[in-house]
Amino acid sequence: MKKDIHPEYHPVVFMDTSTGYQFLSGSTKTSNETVEFEGETYPLIRVEISSDSHPFYTGRQKFTQADGRVDRFNKKYGLK
Repeated sequence: MKKDIHPEYHPVVFMDTSTGYQFLSGSTKTSNETVEFEGETYPLIRVEISSDSHPFYTGRQKFTQADGRVDRFNKKYGLK
């Protein structure tokens, strides 16, 4: 890698604003806010959604019955 062209990579705490879930990860993002996490102080990045609140990971995803194209066409324009 070339020197002095890549941003600094450091540990950051991400917090899901909808659930309060926090996790530590490496990032190039910085913040003026800090938080105590496992006895250390880290920059805090607030995110709106994470694996703790996303419907795919929580199992709260709603599955709708998807009709095929032919069925939708027949429902809209089909003979009665």
